[in-house]
Order: sequence, then structure tokens, then C-alpha cells
Amino acid sequence: MNVEKIREDFPILKKDIVYLDSACMTLRPKQVVDKVVEYYNEYPACAGRSIHKFGNKVNEEVNSARRLIKNFIGAKKENEIIFTKNTTESINLLANSFSGERVLLTDREHNSNLVTWQRFKQGILRSNLDFTFNLERFSEIVKNYKLVSFVATSNLDGYTLPIKEIIKIAHENNVKVHLDGAQFVPHNEINVRKLDLDYLSFSGHKMLGPSGVGVFYGKEELLKEMKQFIVGGETVINSTYNDFVMEKLPHKFEGGLQNYSGIIGLGAAVKYLSKIGMHEIHDHEIKLKNAVDVSGLKLVGRNSGGIVNFNVPGVNFHEVATILDTSKNIMIRSGQHCMHSWYNSQSIEGSARASFYLYNNMDEVKVLNESLNKLKKL
Repeated sequence: MNVEKIREDFPILKKDIVYLDSACMTLRPKQVVDKVVEYYNEYPACAGRSIHKFGNKVNEEVNSARRLIKNFIGAKKENEIIFTKNTTESINLLANSFSGERVLLTDREHNSNLVTWQRFKQGILRSNLDFTFNLERFSEIVKNYKLVSFVATSNLDGYTLPIKEIIKIAHENNVKVHLDGAQFVPHNEINVRKLDLDYLSFSGHKMLGPSGVGVFYGKEELLKEMKQFIVGGETVINSTYNDFVMEKLPHKFEGGLQNYSGIIGLGAAVKYLSKIGMHEIHDHEIKLKNAVDVSGLKLVGRNSGGIVNFNVPGVNFHEVATILDTSKNIMIRSGQHCMHSWYNSQSIEGSARASFYLYNNMDEVKVLNESLNKLKKL
């Protein structure tokens, strides 16, 4: 994996910046930006409606993106790939079909996979004292639920759940499994068929794709049983003043004019990531994270994957982020990272989070370490 060659695809990195906030939103390579611009410049039309040249070209590009994503996650059929705005909308789409059912969550969920389910009967599986997944307790209680909806990789600290074991145990108890893959899919190879995963949600903006586009995956037979979430244009085959005939998959869930440029751009992002290789990307992130000098820092959570979550004793986490930004153009995240429930349960006001991706290098880690060492002396 040639990191310096990869960095050439990101013109913004020519600026004097160190971008370490990819767990929030990644940068985009020129291949993705060019594909988005191509849509607006070459064929700015509707898919699935107009039969002129522009419309046919959009159909072709959207279908290509759907196919690329199907292959990227190892789905069986293209109609199992539903385009949404983001992970949050994907989870809400699923929740719309589980009204009144019992849902099991972990105590480390992003608000998108917590608040969405709070109007239903939910259970919270507490982590072990070392913040790892409590597989023994999960095995004991999972039979009491209809659905398991877990964050696959936490945006708090990069910790990844034992996904294979969770799915196996859940299915042995006739319980369906949904994974919030917003932080997992951009950094790991995944094959939903080999995992026998029922549902998966993820976002484009965390994996080099445009903002405003996400994916919801479901097994075909399960998607057919689900209620429509948003109805209207493109979700019906025919209608009268009193009734309508619902579209088939995947279009029954893709109501209204879609984010065609975003979908096409996400296809380009998936193509880019696939060419590099997800194992190589994951290993690179681990090396960078392990090179961070955490001595003198108070670590928050497990700090796995490509994430370092920390506090500098005596310095407010927002001040840490501001000082790094203004002094060395180092961009990190500060706050509670959309996980207020976990921070409140731990009586932690907030923290600073540095997150790495394929375009970061050791020189940037060195700059971060030098800046953190200065902060430790304040």
C-alpha cells in the first residue's frame, strides 16, 4: 500500500493540514469528486423515469453503483441494496417495521442506533468492566428479543464486536441481527452472506463517498416483508384515488428523487477502496494508531482500530482540539461523539478523539505526538 501515492489523489492534503477526524467524515479523492461533477456536467437527469439519453445514462451509473456495493459487502442480489441518506435513515427504515417488538442494544450505541429504538421495548446489554462485549450475558438474554441491533465497530474507540459469534448465537435463538456498520464497513472487509447477517446500515461520507448517501442492506426475503418507510414517487407501479400498487425491491424503499450524484460518487468510492484492499487499509490504520504516544494521556474506552480517544489531564477536551487546530492545523473531534448515554453512564464530560484513515502517514503521527507532548506540559 503506497500511502504517498494515495495522498496524491487528495488535493486538499497539499494544504498544510493534518486531518485526523475521519471517524466523523472522510476526505474525498479526486476520483470521487470527478465522478460527482461528471453527473452534473454530462447527464444531470432522473433515473428510472425519463427514457432519453441522459435518463438512460443515469440508470446505467446508478445500477453500476448498486452492483459495486453489492459485491463490496458480499450481498447475493443487487435488489438487496437500498439507497438512503445515511446510516441514521437506514436504521429508521428498519425500525419502521419493528414497531412494538423487543430490541436488544449494547450500552455503546451511537444516538442513531439508540434514540431510534427508545420508542420500542428495548433492552441494554452492559459491557464488561474492560469495555469488551459480554458474550456470556448476551447468550443468556438474547432469546427474550425479536431483534439485535448492535454497533459493529464503535465510533467511541474503534472496538469491534465479536460479530460472527453474535450472529451465530442470535440465530440459534431465532433472533434477527442488524449491525450499524457506519464505522465497520469503511475499515474492514465484510461479506454479509458468509456472516449470514440479516441487516446492515452504513454511510457514504465515512468511506470516501459524498455526503447525503447511505445504504441499507437486508436479505431479500426479509426486505419483502418490511413495510415501506417513505412512499411517493418511484415507490409505486400504479395508483388510483383510493389505492396503489407497490413497487418491487429495491425501489419500494427509495421514495422520491434520489441523490443520484451521491449514489454514483459512492460507487466510485467503493471502487477506489476495493482497488487498494480493505485488509491493507485496516492494517495501515492500526500501525498509525499504535505509533501515537499515549503516555501521560487518560485514555477513554478500548482504543482499538484506528481511533485514539483521550483526555489530557488538566486541559479541557475542547481546548485540546482548539489548540491542536490553531497551532499545527491538526483536526480532531472533541465532545461526546454522539454517545451522550455512554459518557453520562461513565460520568465523563467528554474527550478528544483522533481517527486515522488510508491517507494518513507517520509524519502526521509525529506532528500529533509533538503537539500532544507540549499539551501535557501545560
